[in-house]
Amino acid sequence: QVQLVESGGGLVQAGGSLRLSCAASGRSFSGYTVGWFRQASGKEREYVGALRWSGGRTYYADPVQGRFTISRDNAGNTVYLQMTSLKPEDTAVYYCAAGRAVVTTPQFGAYDYWGQGTQVTVSS
Repeated sequence: QVQLVESGGGLVQAGGSLRLSCAASGRSFSGYTVGWFRQASGKEREYVGALRWSGGRTYYADPVQGRFTISRDNAGNTVYLQMTSLKPEDTAVYYCAAGRAVVTTPQFGAYDYWGQGTQVTVSS
């Protein structure tokens, strides 16, 4: 069982930056793919990006490509989502998720564990 805890959300002005953290309790992320998703009020959940722990390859959705960066810590139990040049349309609850058999990273159902989410609000 992997418990995921997101942190780092908050209120920021457009053009600002935030760094979200996704911490795994109980074990490391070794062997997992860690994805980031977001859900704005009244909208469907949206894929943001992902990191494959083995090899460290990262993937990004088009709306965040070039602005967001996913990275990991050396201890093996935290993944970060660095968000820069934030826009009001980035406002959402951000979730991290982890799965061991994720073939297609945007696929929600491929992830086994989900965090509780952290709110990011970008003011104009």
